[in-house]
Amino acid sequence: MTRRLLIVEDDPGLQSQMRWCFSEDLEVAVASDRESALAALRREEPDVITLDLGLPPDPGGATEGFGLLEEILRLAPMTKVIVVTGREDKENSVKAIGMGASDFYQKPLDADILTFVVNRAFRLAELERENRDLARQRNGTNIKGIVAASPQMLAICRTLEKVAPTDVTTLITGETGTGKELLARAIHDLSPRSSKPFAAINCAAIPENLLESELFGFEKGSFTGANQTKKGKIENANGGTLFLDEIGDMPMALQAKLLRFLQERVVDRVGSVNPIPVDVRVVCATHRDVRQLIDSGEFREDLYYRISEITLDVPAVRERDGDALVIAQSLLKSLGKQMDRPNLAFTEDAICAINSYPWPGNVREMINKVKRATIMADGKRVTAEDLELNVSDSATPSHINLRQVREQAERQAICQALQTTGYNMAQAARLLGVTRPTLYNLTDKYKIDTSAEISEV
Repeated sequence: MTRRLLIVEDDPGLQSQMRWCFSEDLEVAVASDRESALAALRREEPDVITLDLGLPPDPGGATEGFGLLEEILRLAPMTKVIVVTGREDKENSVKAIGMGASDFYQKPLDADILTFVVNRAFRLAELERENRDLARQRNGTNIKGIVAASPQMLAICRTLEKVAPTDVTTLITGETGTGKELLARAIHDLSPRSSKPFAAINCAAIPENLLESELFGFEKGSFTGANQTKKGKIENANGGTLFLDEIGDMPMALQAKLLRFLQERVVDRVGSVNPIPVDVRVVCATHRDVRQLIDSGEFREDLYYRISEITLDVPAVRERDGDALVIAQSLLKSLGKQMDRPNLAFTEDAICAINSYPWPGNVREMINKVKRATIMADGKRVTAEDLELNVSDSATPSHINLRQVREQAERQAICQALQTTGYNMAQAARLLGVTRPTLYNLTDKYKIDTSAEISEV
């Protein structure tokens, strides 16, 4: 990868000397004042900048230099800035570091020292870039299978990472298809119990008369067909994690027995009089409103407080800003590899449809539609028709301000492009079909923070 250096220096003699300090494998640009430096910053996107604080129209002071430093750090916060000061000018050096400069260099010019300081800054920039790339490969979180770029979902992931190392009983709520079981598995994987079993049972999928024996096990001869003793899911999860999916559908009679287990941490097998101690962490999930279930008498309030020491309320895809497109692109990439159709990409109408569609089935619905599109797409482009998405425009308001609509659309498109490309300005500009200077002007206009780091879904 080409390394780019910008030298901001108003003295032509020093400009030439500094240029000669660096090897040919370095692209060096030069600017002599604030305006030309900002133009070069946008045009060249340098990794490292050397900045002489004494610039015109204040060559004897540092006002102009500090002003430029502030703008550089706002426009390109990942760029490493090395401020250049006079021999006795330690106060300004300290101030510049406090503002965000990565290093300083004092005149007079020494080629070896300057080269060392600049190379050190390049190495720091490379390490930070590698870390950001690794973070993006982890989809912005340490959570396997969770693709997230929105602040709403990243907040859930951050909470989960704090909760996982503890043993608190956790309730995960959210609509069907939002990934509640993935989050439950993540709690297990990020906990000290990760080497032990993860036992999952769907309380809504098993008939009521079998659910008790599935959970608690049974003794031989305890009922017709019980030809041998069998451990239940709770015992099988000993030392690990028990995941009770759709806990809101558990029968009332069984809720009482589960409550006793949570209080005493002992299991009573069907047909047994000998309680068995079990060490297990419990995670529950439901798509139903537990408060409504309590009000209607379908769920025990004391059990609710036992299972909800921590509650994670997973937002629907339509409530996660920008996540729909990020998730869809991640799915298209992974499914394309599985089906030997790599390098597929969404057309503009597909992107518009993905962003506009409410996704009532959430990620589960998106998986089905993207899988179909991967099969049906002609060539390398996936259309809205391939996705079977026909977004109605009936929700368009009758009174609209064209300027506001345009600005809102521009802002949304820029934010999504930045999220999609991991805040790489060059890639985002290409994705939007504009030049980098235009993109910088638009991010300034809409006060969009270009320094955010995300990990995709």
